[in-house]
Amino acid sequence: MSKSLQAIRGMNDILPEQTPLWRYFEGTVARLLDNYGYKQIRMPIVEFTELFKRSIGEVTDIVEKEMYTFEDRNGDSLTLRPEGTAACVRAVLEHGLTGAGQPQKLWYIGPMFRHERPQKGRYRQFHQIGLEVFNIDGPDIDAELIVLTWRLWGLLGIRDAVKLELNSLGTSESRGRYKVALVEYLSAHLDKLDEDSQRRLKTNPLRVLDTKNADTQAVLVNAPKMADYLDDESRIHFEGLKARLEAAGIPFVINTKLVRGLDYYSKTVFEWVTDKLGAQGTVCAGGRYDGLVEQMGGKPTTGVGFAMGIERLILLLETLEQVPEEISRQVDVYLCAFGEAAELAALALSEKVRDQLPNLRLQVNAGAGSFKSQFKKADKSGALYALILGEDELAQQVIGFKPLRGQGEQQNIAFDALAAHLATCVVQG
Repeated sequence: MSKSLQAIRGMNDILPEQTPLWRYFEGTVARLLDNYGYKQIRMPIVEFTELFKRSIGEVTDIVEKEMYTFEDRNGDSLTLRPEGTAACVRAVLEHGLTGAGQPQKLWYIGPMFRHERPQKGRYRQFHQIGLEVFNIDGPDIDAELIVLTWRLWGLLGIRDAVKLELNSLGTSESRGRYKVALVEYLSAHLDKLDEDSQRRLKTNPLRVLDTKNADTQAVLVNAPKMADYLDDESRIHFEGLKARLEAAGIPFVINTKLVRGLDYYSKTVFEWVTDKLGAQGTVCAGGRYDGLVEQMGGKPTTGVGFAMGIERLILLLETLEQVPEEISRQVDVYLCAFGEAAELAALALSEKVRDQLPNLRLQVNAGAGSFKSQFKKADKSGALYALILGEDELAQQVIGFKPLRGQGEQQNIAFDALAAHLATCVVQG
């Protein structure tokens, strides 16, 4: 017997009962970004592999272990995008969006792909919303990115569950000096480092700071601190960012071990973390990448951005029971019609109501059925009210109106008064 078809492990279907919460979250973010002046850009999910090797770094875990890479029929090496910044920078360069120092404030949404061990909050196909800003070099834009996420957490009702961590990685020159000191210190304690940290010490020593191994963390307590190696420009930039966050009333903590997992970051790095989701605590992260555009063949162009994981934020909303009650209800009114003449009238009447109330979620019964079966479907739909149209109602040019949730008697409403009545009831309901 052939094996039953199913989704690839770590790549999940988002089912109809789940999509209202996704749409609520995505819509909330989109409206917020419109209000802050960000413009949406949409990039392909497949890029040339070289793009990610040049941007993310060949010795990162993503490029070494996690990318979905394949050869196409032309012999080109292609990769399903593991993150969005590199693809966005490629698009900006290809289309000249930052020419003549033109500032750009962009955002995108879509699936990303990494071959990781699937677990709750970590998947092989996951979804992100990302923001990227180009040609604005001061700490004010770094602050704006953090401020708008703080506003988003407020809109979603999760501010009390997230914490902002900040650090500065300095310029590539100051980071290089720090790497030398860090490697020298860690090499003297090599026997106390876990196997993965010993490997990273040779390839990407800053990632040792990000280890979860308790023994290695103990060694890092007395390790050199990035702050002691910061150049003046980075220090002034970081102080400017902190001053703006304090002025906006946004609490934060300095995490000197925060480095992020990608090679292109410089100066500001930040993460929004939560302790409500177990091991998968980061829900939004980003920072500056002032050298990335030039590294990818463009002119010197400053850049800063972040990405938020949609799956984790959806999970956080559910965990904290911050799912608005109204989004679980996809139907406001369910229209039951009995007999062919009533069905024809119901179709015409429902379209007139939709003309007058374009935001009303009105479902007309399809597939006929008995009074009992149609009412059962009306109740299952989650609608607040049922409309009843049969031969008697049609003859009188009225429609039955019955509350399905709570108190209220059934009453008859004239066809020409239906829209006004629904406007009042649904708003009040």
